[in-house]
Amino acid sequence: MASPRLYPARSPTRGALDALKDDVKDKAKALYVKLHDLVRRRLRGNASAEVILSEHQADPQTYAAPLAKKLAEAGAGGDAELVAAARALMDLVDQAGARSGKYNVMIGDSKGIQVGDGNVQANKF
Repeated sequence: MASPRLYPARSPTRGALDALKDDVKDKAKALYVKLHDLVRRRLRGNASAEVILSEHQADPQTYAAPLAKKLAEAGAGGDAELVAAARALMDLVDQAGARSGKYNVMIGDSKGIQVGDGNVQANKF
């Protein structure tokens, strides 16, 4: 089953947020807090997913793929509010990427998939 990418592979960094105008910066921070809360609620009760979400805060690049897997297993792609929050955040912090469709990623029945920029991967199937 395909699902859109729901959580940024990289959290909005201080530098990325600093580059935004103050009103947009405040809105981006609020949207990120809302998205994180929706993700946390979606993963509630799954101890390993909760740990991965916590670790993602400190090291987004390392934990992006495990978090995406847990979100997919939790059916987050079917959560309209969560998907809308993720899209709203990405529309705000990367308008050019959002317009080009960069965040409209659909993956189904696949192995060894990476989504994002600057990835390195070694598969052994």
